[in-house]
Amino acid sequence: MKIMKKLLPTSTAGSLPKPSWLAEPEKLWSPWKLQGDELIDGKQDALRLSLQEQQHAGIDIVSDGEQTRQHFVTTFIEHLEGVDFAKRETVRIRDRYDASVPTVVSAVSRPKSVFVDDAKFLRQQTKQPIKWALPGPMTMIDTLYDSHYKSREKLAWEFAKILNQEAKELEAAGVDIIQFDEPAFNVFFDEVNDWGIATLEKAIEGLKCETAIHICYGYGIQANTDWKKTLGSEWRQYEASFPKLQACNIDLISLECHNSRVPMDLIELIRGKKVMVGAIDVASNTVETPEEVANTLRKALQFVDADKLYPSTNCGMAPLSRSVARGKLHALSAGAEIIRRELSN
Repeated sequence: MKIMKKLLPTSTAGSLPKPSWLAEPEKLWSPWKLQGDELIDGKQDALRLSLQEQQHAGIDIVSDGEQTRQHFVTTFIEHLEGVDFAKRETVRIRDRYDASVPTVVSAVSRPKSVFVDDAKFLRQQTKQPIKWALPGPMTMIDTLYDSHYKSREKLAWEFAKILNQEAKELEAAGVDIIQFDEPAFNVFFDEVNDWGIATLEKAIEGLKCETAIHICYGYGIQANTDWKKTLGSEWRQYEASFPKLQACNIDLISLECHNSRVPMDLIELIRGKKVMVGAIDVASNTVETPEEVANTLRKALQFVDADKLYPSTNCGMAPLSRSVARGKLHALSAGAEIIRRELSN
């Protein structure tokens, strides 16, 4: 596959800021400023811009920057049957903060593909490898109130089947890497081991493209920043899921490293897997220097072989300003280039 030719191929974990004419910047769940056909055109224009910013920064594996969706979980769920967005309940999201969420009222299904047209559009714009993000089953159930299945596990299996249908269509549309976002894996450790990884394997069943799981400590929003302060001097959450992930069929594991308190040696637990090392802090407006990025990558190279290291961002950058996000993308590329040069000497 074309992805493998370059050492340390860079990518982002997910979202990039939207232009101010499409949605209010520096805000999650920001409502669209356009409607109808104008919104369709606006989303495609934003996707083109996002792609161009990644290309100008020298990012190797590009994405849509999630320009066509309001939120990485909700936008997917909005397209499914069986979920009532008018009927809302307050639930605790990832044991961190309360949110008003839609209700599962009947059997969930996917009447038609959700992101496939967007993925085809991205594919037409570039010959570079493209990565597409989908919410993982466990993170999907954590953003809903379930009055139908009344079982987190049952609902997760249903979502895994739906995600598998979507993933197969994305693969057919020319997506090279399909990534499942599972921040919930850093919270519900018993469920991860009982059925979380099994439902993830169901979601990737039969795929021939590369697959990734992104597990982070969340966007740089206050609720997440406050939660991180309670985790102590060492964040060892990955320790609970990595041994099982190492044994599963997923190709790439994406984790948060820069400015986090994750002990780097935890990467040893996934030896043999490709690792997307988060070398950009998305909870800070300070743009990293290339040397800071290189330093994070150097530390990671003690525990992952160079041909399996994929420099990335810690999480999505939607809440940041465009200029900060742009600076961070350039720093990521420049930092990876420093290490490439060191490795070739």
